[in-house]
Amino acid sequence: MREQMEAHRANEPCASCHKIMDPIGFSLENFDAIGKWRVEDDGQPIDPSGVLVDGTKLDGVVGLRTALLKYSDQFVQTVTQGLMTYALGRGVEYYDMPMVRSIDQEAARNNYRFSSIVLGIVKSPLFQMNTKIDQPAVGQQVAER
Repeated sequence: MREQMEAHRANEPCASCHKIMDPIGFSLENFDAIGKWRVEDDGQPIDPSGVLVDGTKLDGVVGLRTALLKYSDQFVQTVTQGLMTYALGRGVEYYDMPMVRSIDQEAARNNYRFSSIVLGIVKSPLFQMNTKIDQPAVGQQVAER
């Protein structure tokens, strides 16, 4: 896997994203597809090391956790935005950011508990007043034709 990712980083259109994503993925490589811990992949030892774009060296999940703690505010905001995107069924826009920041501030008062972020989203006017256009399922559209 590492060799494939390094090939992507050698290709300029891919390199700009892969230099950001790959070190994070490498640090999680000890987990297989279902989350089971492993030290080898196809008989080859796993190398969970990498270097983030800011120069921080990673050596597995402990290193990733330590690195993320340096950026905890951005990390929490990114998690909140991702969950909000899912909850609203649309992207988070600039005018949604005051609510995202409010949810993050409340989560900070609750030691950044995941449940605090989820409850903040569910209780937010953005979520409670969100209306989605009902669209028929793909199969239903075919059946009606």
